[in-house]
Amino acid sequence: MAIRIAFLWALAALPGLSNFSQTPAADVKSPVVGVWRANTDGLPYITLNITDENGDLSGAVLFYLHRREPGKPITSAPGLPEPLFHPVFDGETLTFQVSHRRAHPPGSLSDAPVTFRFKLDGPNRIHAENESDGTPQVELTHSDY
Repeated sequence: MAIRIAFLWALAALPGLSNFSQTPAADVKSPVVGVWRANTDGLPYITLNITDENGDLSGAVLFYLHRREPGKPITSAPGLPEPLFHPVFDGETLTFQVSHRRAHPPGSLSDAPVTFRFKLDGPNRIHAENESDGTPQVELTHSDY
């Protein structure tokens, strides 16, 4: 019995094992983690989901196609969600790439990935631009869902 007690005390003294019963420090979450949405013409335009997986950012983006047919209201239809490649946040700007292969097939099947840059503009707002073609900036706001 004395050997078992000595063994347990020795285990408790090992670095990292003596703190197993303590509450871990609160995770510090990157300000870009979460769901971000942009609307245009009163309809969904972009949904961006950013997660932090043990310190590595990951996520996906969903673009919506807006159709403007004469005499009809504008409609918005979701495309296919695309995973983010190489997401990096430097404290102010989030950059990542997205495959463009499925954007406009068959013409886009051999397209290179598209690079996006999102600049944090306050706690709940980011501005996005497509670095590959210089399209106008889009404002996304943080969403709870």
